[in-house]
Amino acid sequence: MSGTESVPVTIPADGVELEGNLAIPSGASGLVVFAHGSGSSRKSPRNNFVAEVLRDRGLGTLLFDLLTEEEDQTYETRFDISLLTQRLLTATEWVRDRDDTSDLDIGYFGSSTGAAAALLGAAELYDQTGAVVSRGGRVDLAEERLDEVAAPSLFIVGSADDTVLELNRDAFTELNCEKSLEVVDGAGHLFEGPGELEEVADLAADWFATHLG
Repeated sequence: MSGTESVPVTIPADGVELEGNLAIPSGASGLVVFAHGSGSSRKSPRNNFVAEVLRDRGLGTLLFDLLTEEEDQTYETRFDISLLTQRLLTATEWVRDRDDTSDLDIGYFGSSTGAAAALLGAAELYDQTGAVVSRGGRVDLAEERLDEVAAPSLFIVGSADDTVLELNRDAFTELNCEKSLEVVDGAGHLFEGPGELEEVADLAADWFATHLG
């Protein structure tokens, strides 16, 4: 693994402070900002595994909490997609204002509800987002703006995640950008089987390495 040092950061947003971890390999070709699903955080073991694989491929990563611990206690806030999207856009602006990350192409990796925020953020920024990857994403929650996404978008879903797979297939047809839908054979929503998360990470790394930088 890359061994790139991860630095704790604090991102100010709407009067609160969001905790995060930023890691930039030397000569990074881009920066992937993670949007976690409901009830998850920057400490998500699955997203941290994916982030490590991305850093091995020369990509920077920012994992941060879209909600404070207090906000995350409320069910309604967890599913407030417009709030999650706004927080993601705030973090993107924060990245663009930093000397060490301002020149990097930005991509979004979204899981579950975070995938909707990633797609809505990409729609909002249009040509300023380099790529989007969704893992088991509730991409249907972004359906009103899917046709506005310009960033190359990859949907990764487990074949045993029946409902989410159907939602992804429907949403996929609404995208007008470069796109791909990858179904991981036998995987459920959390990609917990042997080699499943590794496959997700490799697919994501290939997509970002191709489209960022």
